Amino acid sequence: MSDQNPVFIPGPTNIPDRLMRAMQVQTRDHRAPDFVKTFAPVLRDLKAIFGTTDGTVITFPASGTGGWEAAVCNTLSAGDTVLVARYGMFSHRWIELCERHGLDVQVIDCAWGAGAPVDDFRAALAADSGHEIKAVLVTHNETATGVTSDIAGVRAAMDAADHPAMLFVDCVSSLASIPFHMDNWGVDIAVSGSQKGFMLATGMAILGVSPKALAAMDQATLPRSFFDFRDMTAANASGGFPYTPPLQLIYGLRESLDMLFEEGLDNVYARHARLAEGVRRAVQAWGLQLVAQSPGLYSDTVSAVYVPQGFDSNVLTDHAFNAYGVSFGIGLGQMNCRVFRIGHLGSLTDVMLLSGLATLEMAMADLNYPVTLGSGVAAAQDYYRMTAGAAVRSAA
Repeated sequence: MSDQNPVFIPGPTNIPDRLMRAMQVQTRDHRAPDFVKTFAPVLRDLKAIFGTTDGTVITFPASGTGGWEAAVCNTLSAGDTVLVARYGMFSHRWIELCERHGLDVQVIDCAWGAGAPVDDFRAALAADSGHEIKAVLVTHNETATGVTSDIAGVRAAMDAADHPAMLFVDCVSSLASIPFHMDNWGVDIAVSGSQKGFMLATGMAILGVSPKALAAMDQATLPRSFFDFRDMTAANASGGFPYTPPLQLIYGLRESLDMLFEEGLDNVYARHARLAEGVRRAVQAWGLQLVAQSPGLYSDTVSAVYVPQGFDSNVLTDHAFNAYGVSFGIGLGQMNCRVFRIGHLGSLTDVMLLSGLATLEMAMADLNYPVTLGSGVAAAQDYYRMTAGAAVRSAA
């Protein structure tokens, strides 16, 4: 029965029964008219999630990493300079991907737990009088550290430097969970995936692409075939796909969008903020510390928590799974053995999260952590009880 327990990892997230049923469809002809009637509205409706009217939504059968690659290889050429800050595992991996594609990667190293360094970006761009930097790459929500960065601030820094570089944003663990304003923030490519806020299985990279980024394809010379924007947009124009699409995921995405719109995007964001705050109050009651350096950086989709000195976070997450059948996120990169992560995004409620917090307390008590059994749960309960009326009203 342990397979009925929710997961508390920051993705892939729990899949609602409604979405599993939507994906359980028999093979259908993806070149038939009924597929066009499904797929074209999906692309149109995704624009509301990205917060764009000017952008084009492009999908590929891939994870978010495939989306990163598509963003880079469609708009840049070998030897082009990109500016990236490294402040977590996923910004680090994006750097590695750019290096493998022969790009000149200008890296700003930051402490893990910090956010995107707006002032450092501004200085680097102002110093680039020859406009060698072709793109600025930012991870909106760093899943390894539980940090959400200020994308509007990054755009303001670019504008202050009067720099023409494109702005690429990894919003894999933020889109459909945290407000995202592609047009208002001047984002040129936003990269997401099906397996987090959209509550689906992994397998679809979902990108929002600005007119400026589409125009950059004319000069870009990095090789691309499977991830070619031109092939995909040409086929999408008539509601089709240039090769075999992930049909079941597309049907699931249609249902996911319906669920998000039925709840209302503002209510979705408010639910995530409320759930996250309850988790943070539990962490505080345990006497533990978040990796995020300040409240303004706290993520509403994942909390990364330091274990006390002398403890191994991997032992804790392993014990929670082996003893109680519940999964929590491990520490990644520099955070390995030092941090566990609580994913609180997608298909979750306060009742579900309370079960996860209670499980963590049991696991910590089993391993002799200096944590009072029930303290974190009680802190979260108090917050959820105080805010339950607002949650009910917003859902009504």
